[in-house]
Amino acid sequence: MFSLFWIALASATLLPGGSEVWLARLWCVGEPALALWVVATTGNTIGSMINVAMGRYARQFQHRRWFPASPNGLARAERWYHRFGEFSLLLSWAPVVGDPLTVLAGIFKLPWWRALLWIVVAKGARYALVLMLAQQWLVPLCH
Repeated sequence: MFSLFWIALASATLLPGGSEVWLARLWCVGEPALALWVVATTGNTIGSMINVAMGRYARQFQHRRWFPASPNGLARAERWYHRFGEFSLLLSWAPVVGDPLTVLAGIFKLPWWRALLWIVVAKGARYALVLMLAQQWLVPLCH
């Protein structure tokens, strides 16, 4: 189960990962669902909060040549973020857009506790859904 924590954490950062598959596998071999849910949600949330921290401190480098976003791109992201705001973090679980959303929350200085709240809700819901689907579809394959 310790491996699930690290895979979930890495999956929430800009590194690739497959925490859902590992979660389903561990459930399949008999690990308790609640413990798996807590570990995966915690690891993935910490990973997303690392992204928030990176965003919070990245903006000070926006005028450097190597900064990954152009001034126009950053302005577009800021307009988008102000339109949808912190509620956009409910998509922090989603592939492709989830990680950048958490970085934007940091760049635009969303308070830590509010970022944490939305991220926990999103990540917890995703892992609950994965466990429910595993129970529904994998039972014949696991036992």
